Amino acid sequence: MKETVDMVDDPEYEEEEPSFSDPEDYVDDVDDDELLDDILREKPQEADGIDSVVVVDNVPQVGPERLEKLKNVIHKIFSKFGKITTEFYPEADGMTKGYIFLEYASPTQALEAVKNADGYKLDKQHTFRVNLFTDFDKYMNISDEWEAPAKQPFKDFGNMRHWIEDPDCRDQYSVIYEAGERTAIFSNDAKEPITVEERARWTETYVRWSPKGTYLATFHQRGIALWGGEKFKQIQRFSHQGVSLIDFSPCERYVVTFSPLMDTKEDPQAIIIWDILTGQKKRGFHCESSAHWPIFKWSHDGKFFARMTPDTLSIYETPSMGLLDKKSLKITGIKDFSWSPGDNIIAFWVPEDKDIPARVTLMQMPSRQEIRVRNLFNVVDCKLHWQRNGDYLCVKVDRTPKGTQGVVTNFEIFRMREKQVPVDVVEMKESIIAFAWEPNGSKFAVLHGESPRINASFYHVKNNGKIELIKMFDKQQANSIFWSPQGQFMVLAGLRSMNGALAFVDTSDCTMMNIAEHYMASDVEWDPTGRYVVTSVSWWSHKVDNAYWLWTFQGRLLQKNNKDRFCQLLWRPRPPTLLSTEQIKMIKKDLKKYSKIFEQKDRLSQSKASKDLVDKRRAMMEDYRRYQEEALKIYQEQKSIRLELRGGVDTDELDSNVDDWEEETIEFFINEEIIPIGDL
Repeated sequence: MKETVDMVDDPEYEEEEPSFSDPEDYVDDVDDDELLDDILREKPQEADGIDSVVVVDNVPQVGPERLEKLKNVIHKIFSKFGKITTEFYPEADGMTKGYIFLEYASPTQALEAVKNADGYKLDKQHTFRVNLFTDFDKYMNISDEWEAPAKQPFKDFGNMRHWIEDPDCRDQYSVIYEAGERTAIFSNDAKEPITVEERARWTETYVRWSPKGTYLATFHQRGIALWGGEKFKQIQRFSHQGVSLIDFSPCERYVVTFSPLMDTKEDPQAIIIWDILTGQKKRGFHCESSAHWPIFKWSHDGKFFARMTPDTLSIYETPSMGLLDKKSLKITGIKDFSWSPGDNIIAFWVPEDKDIPARVTLMQMPSRQEIRVRNLFNVVDCKLHWQRNGDYLCVKVDRTPKGTQGVVTNFEIFRMREKQVPVDVVEMKESIIAFAWEPNGSKFAVLHGESPRINASFYHVKNNGKIELIKMFDKQQANSIFWSPQGQFMVLAGLRSMNGALAFVDTSDCTMMNIAEHYMASDVEWDPTGRYVVTSVSWWSHKVDNAYWLWTFQGRLLQKNNKDRFCQLLWRPRPPTLLSTEQIKMIKKDLKKYSKIFEQKDRLSQSKASKDLVDKRRAMMEDYRRYQEEALKIYQEQKSIRLELRGGVDTDELDSNVDDWEEETIEFFINEEIIPIGDL
């Protein structure tokens, strides 16, 4: 530094000034666009802002005297989708031209207006057609020549339903244990579970199977992942930060995710509906509360889904994800609704309002035709219970009759398959603890009364229009009803506060097959076939004795599986059978013909040596036989060498006449010693 200062201070040192002039023969070939590239990129374009503009066609043509009223109607309709910053109504000869331009605050709001308002019916003569302004340029610039889309590589995930092909018809189930650190998939076996897949930290909270068992969904901070195939490879993933809840459509085409973290006024992302096959977001929705999940309820075929908001029932259709007929149903005071599991029929109920009685309505979709309305009086609450095939609907109605104390419960049974949907009534004067339909039949079970006198009643809905009480068991330790998926058999369980009391019932003759206990049991899960049932104590509800026990449908305990901090067990669902009703009847008729095969397999499974051990022993025996044959072959090949080494004596045959030998015994006298032992 000192040397530099000295040089500057030295009067004899003169720094030569650099020349910035171009040589005389220099030619400047750099244009302004290259020099100002970064500035020109920020230059405003004519198209800026037009992606927030929508064009509304088929608007009524009015004069100045009606223009203000038209503007108010248009603003009321289109302000639902966002803030409108500019409105333009072109005019000619004192009349509007029949189309208008609306500019929103953001492109997402404009897109929402196109989705929801296109096809909106203003009156009999005017149905709106709504498009983005940018679509006009896009459609004008489309090439007349068709170009084939690029082929995408095929991803082979293997057989997505391989578990159904198991030769021993073993079902699978998922188990989360070690407080969520480990997740495993097991194949169920009467002797012991067989591990199919096991991974550490596979999910951050819990897992869910899709309705047909094709996918396993796992939860992560950034979103949802779907797994499937023979090795449980990742099939799809959906990015939704902070996702906490999930729901599948019954057809497994769509998945719905909820996150309390991802929602903005302009871009609704609290609830997102995804296409499972493509992984694309189909639509987002706002959500104030997820207390009653799922927010959206699906029709049995996945063609429609519905959502209830105050005084409104909104029904959407797939794959457009738009409102059915572009408008919601206005139902003042609607409390609850439910889809039929077998038809596109929706049931909802509305409470009493002054002199207007409460009512239950059955509505056909998509026609919105009311097929049955039931008026009810003095109603406190209603609950809708569908039979699994949609053959019956039970409306549990809690009433407070005039002049009486307490609540009386009526079961209003709607016969859905009969003309005009007749309704039968069963009255219960005791408090109701639980209600459940037989999945594939016409029976239902009710737990009623107060502890310790809890009664279990079984009813049969007959074809002659009567409902018959089949049987009543008194003094039951039960607060939950679990029907077998195939019907007939059930478990009456006293979960949690009732210390896990279990009663296994055959409803064909209403006999109690077995009474048992799984202390502090928190969950009961039937397998899809109805052959086995699992009771479990979850670490999430009880911190000790965490395990799951496997029982037969008759109540015989097969296994006790203790898992460290066991959390959750879920059976893998099976898709609907491809067999017709007639084919199923034929199989049941000829069941004795197959029983010998089943009995033989049962004996094999009950033997001490399991099938795997038998196969292993057979393989070892085959290896030994192959080794023996090879050793004998080498032994014969080496015979000539042995004869040569032993002077031509065939020592292999020396013991060949062993049967002619005589045995001779030779004794040798070795020694004799006499020891005196004294006088006797």
